[in-house]
Amino acid sequence: MISTLGLRISAGFRRTAPDPFVLAVLLTLVTFVLVLARTPTSFSASVSMWAGTEGVWSAGMLRFAMQMCLILITGHALASSPPVSRVLDGLAGTPRSAPQAVALVALVAASLGVLNWGLGLIAGALMARRVGAAMERRGVAVHYPLLAAAGYVGLLVWHGGFSGSAPLKVTQPGEIRDIFGPDAPFGPIALTGTILSPMNLAVTGGLLVLAPALLAVMSPRRAEDIEPASRFISAEPDAAHAPEKDKPLLPRLLEDSPVVTLLLVGLISWWAWGYYLPPTDPATGARPPSGITQLTPDTVNMTMLMLGLLLHGTPRRYVRAVERAASGCAGIILQFPLYAGIMGLMAGSGLTAQMARAIADTSSPTTLPHFTFASAAVVNLFVPSGGGQWAVQGPIAMHAAADAGVDPAKMVMAVAYGDQLTNMLQPFWALPLLAITGVKARDIVGYTAIVMVAAGAWMAAGLLLF
Repeated sequence: MISTLGLRISAGFRRTAPDPFVLAVLLTLVTFVLVLARTPTSFSASVSMWAGTEGVWSAGMLRFAMQMCLILITGHALASSPPVSRVLDGLAGTPRSAPQAVALVALVAASLGVLNWGLGLIAGALMARRVGAAMERRGVAVHYPLLAAAGYVGLLVWHGGFSGSAPLKVTQPGEIRDIFGPDAPFGPIALTGTILSPMNLAVTGGLLVLAPALLAVMSPRRAEDIEPASRFISAEPDAAHAPEKDKPLLPRLLEDSPVVTLLLVGLISWWAWGYYLPPTDPATGARPPSGITQLTPDTVNMTMLMLGLLLHGTPRRYVRAVERAASGCAGIILQFPLYAGIMGLMAGSGLTAQMARAIADTSSPTTLPHFTFASAAVVNLFVPSGGGQWAVQGPIAMHAAADAGVDPAKMVMAVAYGDQLTNMLQPFWALPLLAITGVKARDIVGYTAIVMVAAGAWMAAGLLLF
């Protein structure tokens, strides 16, 4: 029944919901209407706020857009590297039944999604494809669309992981200023209060068990309901490019050997050693905390860049992997300036503070995180970028938390949980997975909708109990 409901909801969105860029434009127009109706700001002043350096061309938001693009690209490149591909191939041969196959794909996708959402998305897709082909070769019947759905569940846990936009954008004063300007209602929040908090360890850890188990029991039992991988896939994706013939010695040495790669990896490794394993301070004799507790988008991207370069081996291979990944950034590049304009207009006109006060006045410290969680789940259907959603909803949520006396770290995670939840209905970030696996969004959304319902109850319970 829930599967049918999920399919109907998804079909309704496909019939009525326009492209996310169009939605960003419509949200911009709605914001203008609200500002003109609820604040004394004139139309001319509104346009100036929207189009200025605190709006569409906000340096902080343009930087944020690049950070999100690099999280996707570096994760994609790492997932497609030869060593990771070999590991995925090895794992693909281990399941002995359809439920085991589905659970394995979901566990790999979710576990890697906690590390990096781009890595989890691409590795989950590659894993689904390879497991489907391996099971069919062995004569084990497994429903391939369900495997593809399992490969997408990294997007259900990503915002509670180490590449989550909201938690990473509140660890340092500069990151907070990108979104909130100089007058933020809270100070820096370490990852021990968000990603590494007891609440998130319980919520995200539970999802790593819940999602694979739930998907595994959905495996069809009737042979006529099972669609094998061969109906959807043929040749392997991302075939290696043939080396160029007659390439001169110097370009071949620089591009097709690991010399340049090792030089860059060495530089980044020097930084990583000091960041993750800082030396003892000679003045105090104390060892500073590891950088793992204060990650930012920049440090996550630097780490993923180092690993991807190392595993691809040569500059040419890594550049090819990045080229394949770059098309996934189109939505971020086009939409983030519009989200920045919405944010700048709301903040400059006073609408953000006005909405935050209204939310705080109608909520209690107990109900505010749940209201924020539910509203974030709805907003994500229209603003599918977690970073873009934090830019639009973060200021409202955090000002409301300050007015209501709610722990700001908990509010950060309430936004994060709501954002990741409805990825199971929103196919925007599934596009790379759909291309790799060969399935359509309608093939997987019935299964992911069921997971979404169970995961939503689990997240809400976590917000209530902690």
